[in-house]
Amino acid sequence: MAGNGLPSLGRVKLSDLVPDEGLPSDSYKLSVSTLSQSLAQYSAAIIQFPMSDGALLRAALDSARLYFHQKPSYPSADMIHTNDPRDWCKTSGYYADPSLWQETYDYRPGVTPPDSNNGMEFSPAGLPDIFALLGKVARVILDAISFFLNLRSSSFSKILDNVPLRPREISSSVLSVCCHARPSFQGAQHHNFATQEDGQLVMFSDHEHQVDKSLISLVKSDKAGLHIKDCQGHWNLVDEVLGPQEAIVYPGLALYHETAGYFNPALHRTDINNLQSNLFGRCSLAFKLMPKSMSSLSCSEMRAAGHGVDAQFQLPVPVDDFMQKAHPTDQLLNRNSVSNFNFNATQEGSTKPTTRRRKNDSRSKPLPPSKRLRLEAQRVLKERVQDIADKKGIKLRFCNLKECENHIHTLDSPCANIRMEIGWPPGVPFVHPHDLPNKAKMGFLEAYEPGWSATHDMELSLTEPGQASQHTAN
Repeated sequence: MAGNGLPSLGRVKLSDLVPDEGLPSDSYKLSVSTLSQSLAQYSAAIIQFPMSDGALLRAALDSARLYFHQKPSYPSADMIHTNDPRDWCKTSGYYADPSLWQETYDYRPGVTPPDSNNGMEFSPAGLPDIFALLGKVARVILDAISFFLNLRSSSFSKILDNVPLRPREISSSVLSVCCHARPSFQGAQHHNFATQEDGQLVMFSDHEHQVDKSLISLVKSDKAGLHIKDCQGHWNLVDEVLGPQEAIVYPGLALYHETAGYFNPALHRTDINNLQSNLFGRCSLAFKLMPKSMSSLSCSEMRAAGHGVDAQFQLPVPVDDFMQKAHPTDQLLNRNSVSNFNFNATQEGSTKPTTRRRKNDSRSKPLPPSKRLRLEAQRVLKERVQDIADKKGIKLRFCNLKECENHIHTLDSPCANIRMEIGWPPGVPFVHPHDLPNKAKMGFLEAYEPGWSATHDMELSLTEPGQASQHTAN
């Protein structure tokens, strides 16, 4: 691990992650830093729930054990499911995958589970309460990630379900109650997932690892067995020392894409060794906070905050297409983001010296004019342009710079209507202000910030004159 990294999986109290109005407290900043570094370094973190919530989780696990224990030894044909990506937001009720020796009951608000062949299907107890609890926790964690990345508050809300759901809406997020390796379940006859490690028989699912397509996943189990690969490529048993009021949180593919690769998705697998002698197998509660199906993953908040967005994240991706598409995990962008952390979770005051050094640096080295111009353009985008677009119900989808140099001279171009609706300055390509040439940035600012040129032209005329003259046509 990196010298300034966490020595073990980060452990954070949920109560410390709940934000308050006004300036952030030291405990909030400490908790956000610990959570974010643990997610980057170990692809997981431990969340400590209040005592009353911990009791609710334990009661739900007790109910899950009894629910699966009374199920038949082998499910009927219509209850056997494989992971069909087309059904990603439709699953509900009981189903089984014998090849993984796994049974699942999905609770999804807005969908009525199908009745079984034997009549009405009863569910494990308390699922609506667990769904509401874990849904709130997942959103708190997303807000903490937003704070860490310097994004706007609730920046992910536009791609999340309504709270509460509106009439006839179906939840994209799902609470899965799972049971692995129940001895009375005859899936063991159909599996082939034994591997040999260090002279012992270790059993995993058919695939070497799995990855969730969620934004955030929260898992609480009654027995250890969840392995997650860290940034160094090592597999860690993350739920080995969980307390009764603790659960595991890890990022999914949707968060990886929406943050332009700043948080890698967790590669995970479940160890079901030594469960054959257990009466109930291994039960777990897994809540997956999913983006809503009618939204798109666009990295717009990352651009607005000034983060670099690589080419593979430039184009918006409809969520429904994203969920149905295969994503090879060996092609994931690794930003090596652990090296960006200068925070030691064991020392509460360690954030203060870092902040002081940064302030001193900014005094001694003023920002170059080009960077000030870029930051000013981003500020105006957030404060002026986005406000106009929101009031008119317009979703901003910026063009590629090279393509838009032709768009601005035609009336039937893809961005013509949007430019006209929001008053985009003539001659300036409809490109995110961060990516505009300097001279075009000035035209953008003059259009949306009256009086801007009078106070800033002299200062910013020093900005890269070669680059500005190169784009005078714009």
